[in-house]
Amino acid sequence: MLVALATLWGGSYTFIKLGVATIPPVTLIAARTTIAGLLLLAVMRARGIGMPTDRETWQRFAFQAVLNSVIPWTLIAWGERHVDAALATILNSAGPIFTFLLTALITRHEPTTPRKLFGVIAGMAGILLIVGVNAFHDIDSGLLAEAAIVAATICYACAAIFGRSFKGLDPMAPAAGSLLAGAAVLIPASLAIEQPWRLSPSPTSVLALLALAVFSTAAAFAIYFRLIQTLGSVGTTAQAYLRVPIGVAISVAFLGETLSHTAWIGLACVVLGVAAMTIPAGRPASVKSS
Repeated sequence: MLVALATLWGGSYTFIKLGVATIPPVTLIAARTTIAGLLLLAVMRARGIGMPTDRETWQRFAFQAVLNSVIPWTLIAWGERHVDAALATILNSAGPIFTFLLTALITRHEPTTPRKLFGVIAGMAGILLIVGVNAFHDIDSGLLAEAAIVAATICYACAAIFGRSFKGLDPMAPAAGSLLAGAAVLIPASLAIEQPWRLSPSPTSVLALLALAVFSTAAAFAIYFRLIQTLGSVGTTAQAYLRVPIGVAISVAFLGETLSHTAWIGLACVVLGVAAMTIPAGRPASVKSS
């Protein structure tokens, strides 16, 4: 399930890049959340699973939507108008690093270890290598876009921690609920800001949007909330470790993108850092497996 989630989300950066070519960011994400939310709701109805109706749960759905879709997806979609999908994949893969920092400094619901601390240092070094080299010559667009994608990553980290509060619900309930709550915010924003009825999106962008909504959102969210309940917040963000090579490979193969030498070094540091934090340590030799 972790590999499947990494593949679905790894491909999302290419879908977003193709989508924002002719569809503005807020409209793209509004359509993404609406289509995916309605699809998950239909699947739940077919399975005989009811949505919660109490106000408190829907308030939590709305808060999860802000952290996991409304803010980060819009930031990433805007950012990918200025940076390559491969670079966005790398920067957005640092979720476990920020999850660890928030866990260690605030919630403290999972243990911290020296190896995880090493992972944080390596991962942050990778981000600085990627973003820092552009600080002096691309501040108008590239640097701001990269900062927006890093901010989206921090939102993901908060969402992974908050997602633990949905334990006991069917994984599809918070997935569908948060998407529909996000759509309730994004649709009015799209109508007011971007006036989508005036758009003429290309067939490629429309197909990319549909793939993004069905595969990289509806299917991925169902898996995501299942893993949050079984692996925990830090364990679930381990998909970022797998998502990096998958996402970069897809963008290079289908979009013809290339990475600078510094970005490749940053990629190695980020992957090393996330791997150090998320791959389980080996058991002591004296412990026998059952």
